[in-house]
Amino acid sequence: MITRTLLDVQNMVNGEGLEEKYQHVEISGVTTDSRNVENDNLFFPLVGDVFNGHEFVDKAISNGAKAVIWQKSEKNPPKEVPIILVEDTLVALQALATAYINELPNLKIIGITGSNGKTTTKDMVAAILETTYKVHKTQGNFNNHIGLPLTVLSMSEDTEIAVLEMGMSGKGEIELLSEIAHPDVAVITNIGEAHLMDLGSREGIAEAKLEITKGLKKDGLFIFHGDEPLLQERVPGLSLKTTTFGEASSNDYYPAKIIQEPTGTLFEVNKEEYFIPVLGKHNVWNALAAYAVADYYGVEKDAIKKGFSSMKLTGMRLELIQAKNGASIINDAYNASPTSMLAAIDLIENLKDFDQKIVVLGDMLELGDDEVEYHQQVGREIKQNNISHIFTYGKLGKEIAKGAKENQSVDTVHHYDQKDELIKHLQSIVKEKDIVLVKASRGMKLEEVVNSIV
Repeated sequence: MITRTLLDVQNMVNGEGLEEKYQHVEISGVTTDSRNVENDNLFFPLVGDVFNGHEFVDKAISNGAKAVIWQKSEKNPPKEVPIILVEDTLVALQALATAYINELPNLKIIGITGSNGKTTTKDMVAAILETTYKVHKTQGNFNNHIGLPLTVLSMSEDTEIAVLEMGMSGKGEIELLSEIAHPDVAVITNIGEAHLMDLGSREGIAEAKLEITKGLKKDGLFIFHGDEPLLQERVPGLSLKTTTFGEASSNDYYPAKIIQEPTGTLFEVNKEEYFIPVLGKHNVWNALAAYAVADYYGVEKDAIKKGFSSMKLTGMRLELIQAKNGASIINDAYNASPTSMLAAIDLIENLKDFDQKIVVLGDMLELGDDEVEYHQQVGREIKQNNISHIFTYGKLGKEIAKGAKENQSVDTVHHYDQKDELIKHLQSIVKEKDIVLVKASRGMKLEEVVNSIV
C-alpha cells in the first residue's frame, strides 16, 4: 500500500494547509470508510448525495487514522490532527492514485472493461501473469471512480503489473478511470446490452466502452473482441496498436477447437491446448483475451497453462457447485444480460450425461424501453426438449416464461412471484444426476435459490 510523508501527499493531491510540524509524519494506506480504518491510514471523507464523510472524521481518528484530507467547503475541521485542505476530496483521492502510479516507473497497468466477462477476464489475466510477475488486481466490485483509486493505493510499490477492472453505468465514466490509470494495455471483452437504460443503444455502449482508450499510453496496446462489428467499424479511426481475439480465424487469437468437459473447458490456440476450470464457450473468448495479454508480456506457454488451470474466479459467475444430494448447480447469479443469459442457457443445453437440465432465470435489469421484448426473446431461444424445467422469477422473469411457452410444453415452464414458493417446487424435483443453472441480475438475489438446494 502507499506509504508517504504528509508533505509528499500534499504535493501529490495539490493540497495546502498542512502544518509544518506534521510535514514528515508518514501515512500508510488510505481509506474512505471510518469503519475500516487501520492504524496510520490517511482518511478521505467523501461527500455524496445522501452522506458526508466529514461527519465521521472523529470516528476515523479514534479508529487509528493518522491524518485527514479535508474539503475546504466543509466547516469546523478537526484540531490537533494533521489535515490537508483540498477543493474536492474525491478528486484528491483520484489525483493521489494517478500520482502514485506515476512514481512507479516500472509498473505496467492493464485496464479491462466490457459489457460481460470483465471480472472473469480480470481474474484470468491476473492468474496467468502471477506465474511470472508480481501482480495486483481489483478485488470485488472496486471498479468505479472510488474503487479504482482505492485499488491502486492498496498496491505495494514492488508491484510489476496491476490488473484493473473498469466498470461504468454511463458516458464519461470509463474515460475518467482510463485517465486516472493511464493503462499500458486496454481490453474490451465484448459489447452487450447492459446499461441500455442509460446509454440508449448498443452503439452508445460501444462508444462508452471505447473510452478506455482515452488514457491509453501512446505506445500502448488495445485488445478487443474482433468479431464485434460495433468495434470493428470504430477502431480504425482511433490510430491504435491493436490485437484481436474471437471465434473467427481473421482474429489474431482464435480457437482451433473447443471441448466442453464436466469440470471446465478445453480449447486450442496457436497449436497448444489449454484448460480453464470454468464452463461456457463464451469464457473461451475471455480466456483468449487473457492469453493475448500474457503473450504480449512474454509469459511462457507452460506458465499460461499453469495460470489457467489454477485460477480462482470471483464468485457467482458460472460457479459449479456440487449439492449434497449429488446434483450439479451452476451459480451464475451475479449479473445478467440477454447475451450472457443466452450463453449460459446454450452451455447447459449442450452438456451431456445429466438426467434433467433445469434453468432458474430471473429479471435482467437496466435494459431500457425494450426490456419486455428482450426477456421474451430469451424465453423463445430456449431449444425445445433440451431443458426439462424452466423456472422464472420476478416481474420481468414472467416475460421469459411467456416467451418460453411459445415453444415449450406448458408443463415444463413454471413462473413464481414468490421466491420461497419457487424454492419449494425446485427442491421437490432436483435429483442426484440433474444439473441446475441459476441466473439473473444481482438485484434479484437468486443466490438464495442456490443456497436452498446445495
